[in-house]
Amino acid sequence: MAIWNLGSINADMVYSLPHLPAPGETLAASGLQKFLGGKGANMSVAAARAGAHVRHIGAVGADGLWARERLTEYGVDTRNIAQVDTPTGHAIIAVDAQGENLIILYPGANHAIGADALSEALSDSNAGDILVFQNETSAQIQAAKQGRERGLIVCYAAAPFSAGAVQEVLPYLDFLILNEVEAEQLQQATSLAPADLPVEHVIVTLGSKGARYFPRGQMAVDFSAHRVQAVDTTGAGDTFTGYVLAGIDRGMPMAQAIKQANRAAALMVMRPGTADVIPDLKDVRAAVFD
Repeated sequence: MAIWNLGSINADMVYSLPHLPAPGETLAASGLQKFLGGKGANMSVAAARAGAHVRHIGAVGADGLWARERLTEYGVDTRNIAQVDTPTGHAIIAVDAQGENLIILYPGANHAIGADALSEALSDSNAGDILVFQNETSAQIQAAKQGRERGLIVCYAAAPFSAGAVQEVLPYLDFLILNEVEAEQLQQATSLAPADLPVEHVIVTLGSKGARYFPRGQMAVDFSAHRVQAVDTTGAGDTFTGYVLAGIDRGMPMAQAIKQANRAAALMVMRPGTADVIPDLKDVRAAVFD
């Protein structure tokens, strides 16, 4: 089986700050690092490091060929990442001393993914494969429709959050992953609690409290997070998603996949950076938590 990821690819510029800036405040950064990022790239790397075969569908500019090469190095199949005339997407990330962050996104080439390129890529997919996408690219609705038509397991990681974007793809979804704030915003927009959404599998991530799984028509199940000292929360949710989907792709029961994803996310928040520092499966299995 395979995971098909219509996903963003960004250059992440990470600035270390004493605290997150208030409106009008100027702060001097104590450090700067450049990482491979983008929610899509993060999820592809996480799923590949969790042992899945990942086909990434995306785009970069001439300035982003290094990102495609790095994804290849990390075990991601990059044959469907196109080079376009638009500059590569990038993110400006500020991280404070407690590990909290704020992010400014420039979509760039991520919004230059054409429907034809998407169709060409998915023509190689097979029924039962997983298709995942996020709200950082173009062609999301087309992907959801084509995924459903081809018999794929269609998953949406609802970030950056837009209630309208979720509602547009909701009829085609088998799987929805969102955080606690996003779940509340979606409920305000639709009047539907996570348990009432017309989706077979819904996972709400709860940060340091873990995750809650809502199987359709059944009682919700809580999964506790591991207690760790967070250094940088950037990419933790993407790592969780990639590991969950890889577990499902490899035939794990949902509970086992979520528990393994929680372990991966716990390791991730202990590391500064994004895709480049996502833990591999060996590290996740060997980790010992209090």
